[in-house]
Amino acid sequence: MTDRAWIDAALTAARPQAVSALLRYFRDLDAAEEAFQDACLRALRTWPENGPPRDPVAWLIFVGRNAAFDARRRVSRQAPMPDEELISDREDAEAAMAERLDEADYRDGVLRLLFICCHPDLPAPQQIALALRIVSGLTVPEIARAFLVGESAMEQRITRAKARIAAADVPFEAPGPVERSERLGAVLLMIYLLFNEGYSASSGEAPLRAPLCEEAIRLGRLLLRLFPAEPEAMGLVALMLLQHARAAARFDEAGEIVVLDRQDRTRWNGALISEGIALIGKAVRHRRPGPYQAQAAIAATHARAARAEDTDWTEIDLLYGLLERMQPSPVVTLNRAVAVSKLKGPRAALELIAPLEERLAGYFNFFGVKGALHMELGEEAAAREAFGRAIALARTAAEAAHIRANLDRL
Repeated sequence: MTDRAWIDAALTAARPQAVSALLRYFRDLDAAEEAFQDACLRALRTWPENGPPRDPVAWLIFVGRNAAFDARRRVSRQAPMPDEELISDREDAEAAMAERLDEADYRDGVLRLLFICCHPDLPAPQQIALALRIVSGLTVPEIARAFLVGESAMEQRITRAKARIAAADVPFEAPGPVERSERLGAVLLMIYLLFNEGYSASSGEAPLRAPLCEEAIRLGRLLLRLFPAEPEAMGLVALMLLQHARAAARFDEAGEIVVLDRQDRTRWNGALISEGIALIGKAVRHRRPGPYQAQAAIAATHARAARAEDTDWTEIDLLYGLLERMQPSPVVTLNRAVAVSKLKGPRAALELIAPLEERLAGYFNFFGVKGALHMELGEEAAAREAFGRAIALARTAAEAAHIRANLDRL
């Protein structure tokens, strides 16, 4: 890995903790984000020459805070001094105790920041988009792809969220137990989208995005400490563990995609699979089903199959049918089509996905699946057309290479 690639990966991994700490200093989203960006620019200038610091997160917090303070001092020289009572140290034992109790609840500044971003004063789509941008540092195009919307629409959504927070003077305080429960759904979704961005590696090489998956799993585990009896939190963590367990087998030595049926299952992480299966089993016993539990159950069914031909496709089809009822989505139906093709043949799967084309016209996987189904039927012209559209929508070189390999087979 080049120096620049290592630095980019380090900055991405450090962002959640650094921004969270800076927000606690400045209590202003824009100020915290600007301080972090200043620190990143300093890192890009100095790390290649001086080498990386021992603790990149601490370095970024220290440099970002000092840069922001320097900027404020330059502005304050032009302003009158505030009253003495406004700058006196008013900390007391009660405030320190409250802080310690709050830390005991959250155990992690990033988790605190997630709950802050998911403030009920914001519409749900703005909550998630803001959290992905501020906490995880995803770009606007990456977030737009996660929501299947245009980049300009997502840019406006994030801008409106920031403006609304500023206008409403939303407090950057950790919410209490009742508020945490109200915001749990939004936080779960944000962690899910964060994991998916790392899993799909939509903006570069897969190894560079792995820290996003690991950070999402870490946050999910922390969330389980706050909500130890919440089955959907268990389901989400189980889903991430089971998906991440396949990471080593998802790409070959050339960096090309290896589809699930052809993966070397001996390279799957057995410890993560065992933990994920145990966790989804525990969640199901609560008898409060939800979308994350259904997805985790699907992943567990794949994980239990020692060979691809041992996969219980009937169970997977039933689980996708349940997921469609709980959370209707064209992407869920597209995924179900794979199970339908295994059980009833590719023609039945094509009939299932035909109504989805308009809504998934910008989705790479739709045309990849469509092309594969036509290829299985021997319909080469239709397969070539679908694969051509898939290549045009590919987000990474690995995705494009995978489709070209199918074209070569034709």
